[in-house]
Amino acid sequence: MPSASDVVRYLMAHPQFFSDHPALLAEIELPHDSGTAISLVERQVAVLRDRNMDMRHRLSHLLDNARDNDRLFDKTKRLILELLEGRDLGDIIDALHYSFDKEFGIHFTRTLLFGDTASIGGSQARVVSLKEARDNIGALLKSNRSFCGKLGDKEKAYLFGDAAMQVGSAATVPLSNGQTFGLLVIGNRDPKYYRSSMGTLFLAYIAEVLNRLLPRYLPQ
Repeated sequence: MPSASDVVRYLMAHPQFFSDHPALLAEIELPHDSGTAISLVERQVAVLRDRNMDMRHRLSHLLDNARDNDRLFDKTKRLILELLEGRDLGDIIDALHYSFDKEFGIHFTRTLLFGDTASIGGSQARVVSLKEARDNIGALLKSNRSFCGKLGDKEKAYLFGDAAMQVGSAATVPLSNGQTFGLLVIGNRDPKYYRSSMGTLFLAYIAEVLNRLLPRYLPQ
């Protein structure tokens, strides 16, 4: 008498077997979770139904991501156009902070520019000396790279001031055009919102635009 493994090998070698003997499908019974038995056809239908449901969930997830990406693209496009239309430093920084706040729902936005207050026009950007910045957020500037995660208490207090206690996590990206001239900073109340594993593609993209726009309004 052939063993179970012999039967398995035979069926794998002859996948058309049940197509040639359809009557057998209705006779084969499989144990069910409820304790009753169901035919192989019913079991196959149930498996296909589960697979179909899984595929529908995956498709729905892909469509949701596509819609989110479309909305992000539209918001980003509007922001870039507003930045390009800015007539001075104040216009550009105002457009940036307004969009991050109202369009993107970012809890806290800070723009630091390094230089002398008297020589840099008035705006929402905070102007500080490079030495002062290095004394307080030197680790963020030293790497000249984007950062995501939790800031130290000293860094958080320096960047966010009175709102520091509300900031759970932050993302920063240097502003540079040959040399670093500032820092773009955003914060969220959720400590896990900005994580070290989270990409900063969007923030870096906006920073690249600012890297080309802002230097013309800063002293050389």
